[in-house]
Amino acid sequence: MTTPVCTSASNAAAPARQTLPYPSFSSYMRARQPVLLRTARSLTGNPSDAEDLLQTALAKTYVAWERIEDHRALDGYVRRALLNTRTSQWRKRKVDEFACEELPEPDPVPAADDPAEQQALRDAMWRAIMRLPARQRAMVVLRYYEDLSEVQTAEVLGVSVGTVKSAVSRALGKLRDDAELGLVRS
Repeated sequence: MTTPVCTSASNAAAPARQTLPYPSFSSYMRARQPVLLRTARSLTGNPSDAEDLLQTALAKTYVAWERIEDHRALDGYVRRALLNTRTSQWRKRKVDEFACEELPEPDPVPAADDPAEQQALRDAMWRAIMRLPARQRAMVVLRYYEDLSEVQTAEVLGVSVGTVKSAVSRALGKLRDDAELGLVRS
């Protein structure tokens, strides 16, 4: 024999009266504040920041109190409010800058003091570039001397971006292996 699921049509039509574990926001807050404060402390690491965070999250919960249908999920709602509020605070944080006597940047590496050595290096570089095949030479000049992007270089030369990448890579390999540049650099 089976047991009927619904005992009467009148009971099924009437909505079930849900007993709320927390009839008011203040009763919920008094009961759950210590537990939620521990959660807030784990998010901030600072007791006073945790209290501020919890207060903000509880204010958001108070505003939404009438819209929350399932009061058994209040802790989850407040925890999500805590996390979202903390994330927003973290994103909006102001990074302070302080004046100091020492610059944080390292000192620039001094260039060769002798202008003749600098000119010799430039001349050797151009001679090495001139020894490259015409297509590779054009791509190296456009990429590094004219400071065009790979896409812009490809558009100027009417080739694909992949062609520019591979040709420039081969050209740089040839320049690294160039014997005359090796002598001038050392």
